[in-house]
Amino acid sequence: MTTPARTLNPWRRPQITRRFYPVFLRNFMVWRTLAIPSLVGNIAEPLIWLVAFGYGMGALVGSVTYQGTTVPYILFLASGSICMSAMNAATFEALYSAFSRMHVQKTWDGIMNAPVNLDSVVFAEMLWASFKALFTVTAILCVMLALGISHSPKLLLAWPILWGTGIVFASIALIFNALAKGYDFFTYYFTLFLTPMMFLSGVFFPLEQLPGWVMAFAQWLPLNHAVSLVRPLFMDQWPEQVALHVITLIIYAVVGFWIALALTRRRFKL
Repeated sequence: MTTPARTLNPWRRPQITRRFYPVFLRNFMVWRTLAIPSLVGNIAEPLIWLVAFGYGMGALVGSVTYQGTTVPYILFLASGSICMSAMNAATFEALYSAFSRMHVQKTWDGIMNAPVNLDSVVFAEMLWASFKALFTVTAILCVMLALGISHSPKLLLAWPILWGTGIVFASIALIFNALAKGYDFFTYYFTLFLTPMMFLSGVFFPLEQLPGWVMAFAQWLPLNHAVSLVRPLFMDQWPEQVALHVITLIIYAVVGFWIALALTRRRFKL
C-alpha cells in the first residue's frame, strides 16, 4: 500500500533563496534588447496626461489648494501622475509580461527545472516589476525637471518611495496573475480596481472636494498613501504622517506578496 504524498500548505512561510537574482537578471537582459521602445511606451501615456491636463486644463484651473497651500495645477498633477505611472508600469509588467512567462511561454517551468524554487521566481518577478516601474518614473521625472515643473532637492527622496509603490502594486498584480486563465481576466482588475483608485487617490484633484464617506474610503487606498508622500516633496515640503503612510504601504506589499505567492503555489500544486 502506497502512502499518499503529503500536500504542502500553500500559505507556508516564503522560502526565497539567492537564486532569485539570475531570474531577475534574465528578465533584465531580455528587456534590454527592447529598452528604448519599452521606455517610450511607458512614458508616452503619462506625459500625454501631463500635457493635456496640466497645461490644457491647468490654463483654466490655474491653481488648486492642497493642505492649505495654493499650488499650480501642473505641479499638483505632476506629483500625482508620477505615482500613477509607477503603479501602472509595475502592474503591466506583473500582469501581462509575468503571465506570458508563466502560462503562455512556460518560462517559469523551464527555470524551475534548474535548482530554483517557485518562491524565488515569484519574488524575482515582483522585484523586476518594481524596478521596471523605477526605470519608468526616472525617465518621467527627468522630463518634469527639464520642463521646470519642480526643482526641489527633496525629490531625491521620491525615488525610494516610487520604488516602494512599484513593489506594492507588483505584489497586488501578481495575485491576479495567479488567478488568471487568460489575458481578458485582467480587464476586471483595471476596470474595478485601478481605474477607480486613480480618481480617488488625489491624483487629478484634491480629496477634500469629495464627500466625507468617499474620503474615508480613499484613505485606505495604497495609491493615496504614495501620493501623500510624494506630492509634498515636489512642493519642497516634508510630508505629514510619514510613519502612517510608509507602514500602510509596507503592509500592502507584504500581505499582497504573501497572498500572490500562496495562490501561485496552489496553481503550480507546490
